[in-house]
Formats: sequence, structure tokens, C-alpha cells
Amino acid sequence: MAITHSFAGLPVADYTAAHDWYMRLLGREADMFPHATECVWQLTPTSSIFVAQDSDRAGSALVTLALDDLDAQERRLCEAGFTFTEEASGAAPRRLVVSDIDGNRLVFFQDPSPTET
Repeated sequence: MAITHSFAGLPVADYTAAHDWYMRLLGREADMFPHATECVWQLTPTSSIFVAQDSDRAGSALVTLALDDLDAQERRLCEAGFTFTEEASGAAPRRLVVSDIDGNRLVFFQDPSPTET
């Protein structure tokens, strides 16, 4: 079996408010709108996150994203007025943790793999 694409879901209670929040967080409009209360951002050629109205599950997601420039993301979060915490422990990479309006957690960390030049 070969997995060709991954989708991480973020259940929310108020789709409209969450859509606006994620648009600010990701710095752009969603790429797809499969339903009236669901939107999708393609993050890489093979991975996406989606926000969907689901009051029963709202706030229960945990998504971790590896970035090529965590310092740039930290500056962007500050400039956009997001509240976040910074976590570092032992050998684990430094992480920035943001919670959306429902409590879904997004963790950003510096990708430790070498970048291509």
C-alpha cells in the first residue's frame, strides 16, 4: 500500500470564525471548499489540513508541522498578533505551539533535515 496524500482534520464549532482564523494563521485563502462548512489548505504537494464544522469534536485536534524556518514563523506569528508558547525539552527541537479558538493545537518545529541548496 502506498499513501499518496495525507489530510489532517481540525474540527471546529464555528466554521466561519475558524476559517478566518486559519486564513490569518496560514497567510492565505484556503485552496478548496469541499462543503459549505469545510475548507482545505494544501501545505505540501502531498499533505493538507482541513477545517470542518464538527461541534462534538471541536478542540480535539493536534497537528504538528515541520518548517524550514521556525524563526520566520515566530516573527510572522508575532506580527499577526497570535498568542503562542515556546517549548523546548532535552534533545527535542524547539517548538512553537498555537491553539485555535476551539483549543485545537498546532505545533510548529524546525525541520532538522538538511535543506537543499
